Amino acid sequence: MAMIADIFAQHPQDSLAIGAPGRDWLTYGALRALSANVGAQLRGFGISAQDRVAIVLPNGPEMAAAFVTIAQSAVTAPLNPAYQEDEYAFYLADLKAKALVVAAGYTGPALAAAQSCGVAVLRLETSADLPAGQFRLTGALADNPAGGAGPGAEDTALILHTSGTTSRPKIVPLMHSNVSASARHIRQSLALTPADRCLNVMPLFHIHGLIAAVSASLCAGASIWCAPGFDALKFFGWMKDAQPTWYTAVPTMHQAILSRAERNADVIAATPLRFLRSSSASLPAQVMRALEATFGAPVIEAYGMTEAAHQMASNPLTPGAQKPGSVGVAAGPLLRIAHEVENRLIDGTGEVVISGPNVTPGYERNPDANAKNFFVEGGLRWFRTGDQGALDTEGYLSLTGRLKEIINRGGEKISPLEVDGVLMDHPAVAQVVTFAMAHPKLGEEVGAAVVLREGHSATERDIRDFAASRMADFKVPRRVIILDEIPKGATGKLQRIGLAEKLGLGAAV
Repeated sequence: MAMIADIFAQHPQDSLAIGAPGRDWLTYGALRALSANVGAQLRGFGISAQDRVAIVLPNGPEMAAAFVTIAQSAVTAPLNPAYQEDEYAFYLADLKAKALVVAAGYTGPALAAAQSCGVAVLRLETSADLPAGQFRLTGALADNPAGGAGPGAEDTALILHTSGTTSRPKIVPLMHSNVSASARHIRQSLALTPADRCLNVMPLFHIHGLIAAVSASLCAGASIWCAPGFDALKFFGWMKDAQPTWYTAVPTMHQAILSRAERNADVIAATPLRFLRSSSASLPAQVMRALEATFGAPVIEAYGMTEAAHQMASNPLTPGAQKPGSVGVAAGPLLRIAHEVENRLIDGTGEVVISGPNVTPGYERNPDANAKNFFVEGGLRWFRTGDQGALDTEGYLSLTGRLKEIINRGGEKISPLEVDGVLMDHPAVAQVVTFAMAHPKLGEEVGAAVVLREGHSATERDIRDFAASRMADFKVPRRVIILDEIPKGATGKLQRIGLAEKLGLGAAV
């Protein structure tokens, strides 16, 4: 199964593939027919297998179907619908996009950027009476329709940018073989079957939703019910309508769901889940246990990143052990620990590296990044993830944190994840993110932003004293900022780098 088309080529015609609120289901047969139609439409617009098509669509079934179908005939590049015009202009130019797909009535900043960049605009037309995900594209027909063969296994199917915070985002091309391998790995690690149904609340411009929710479900012949984004207030209503067997989310989404679970106990009881999945950020052990107790199902924490077409490790399903605080065992690619500076594998704590069929061939037009992030040992090509961690005797990986997020306080290296774990044990703390603050003498100092549980109270002194009773003094946050909400990135992840500046914190003294 080296091509995206192969992922769902063999599933029965009438099996349900894509659903959404208030819509009929799109079957696998209809999805295959849609793929052929979209391919013919793209060729009519002059778009060949190597051309790049940016996609700016709201979350929902059409976004899922657009990715799956366009990728079979061209190179897809999903972009965040929340970007501003200048951001779209940068990404469209950086991608060298030939066309942009937007909704039929869209008049937003992506359209203005495309027009200023000379990028062709294709409109996606659908209606509420069509099955979920059914659409057609409209645009200016080319004087000379594109010809040539379709893409091959080693051709690029999907392009995403890294979420660089301090440097120019890097272009990550993922081949058909990368995407299909990762979908297969996730299907296997979750033992997905045609009887499964995923409730997707993840944004579909992000690798987590595209691969773990959509592609893995289609690989298994399962169904995917696409919500129009994440909304904790609507989640349990969607759960009741969709009747899923699982969902996947980032930790902040799980925490928001937990906050409304008690008042929706009837829906949880009537809609038993086979498992819950968490990825894209470390899941606090306390949240994992609360989810398991609330839903009566195992919580499968997985470890992924864009360069690996998402999944690298995963906690196993029952009867395997889910270890709170661990992101599990290798689940697809080989997983090892490397020296953080030298290009060699080591035992103990170091930089997590991977090698496998789901790993990108390399950053585009960026030889320096490729030289820094890839090395060869034992005849295998290893990718440096940028994460620090260690493997236990059973092969479970525990992450210490992003290497660039490790706090260096006067030579003492502090894992923000360790501090998070201690503060989450405080009975009043619902959410925490530990981060580095500048310090004039030590270089960096420890800070923490927390959100308190509803109905609980605590002061900065209370939380600092609690931390001081459980960890060495140099790890105790010198500032604890109590917030109603911690700033998040576009995909719902808490972001440590730059948080001190966002919160207006100057140098710690």
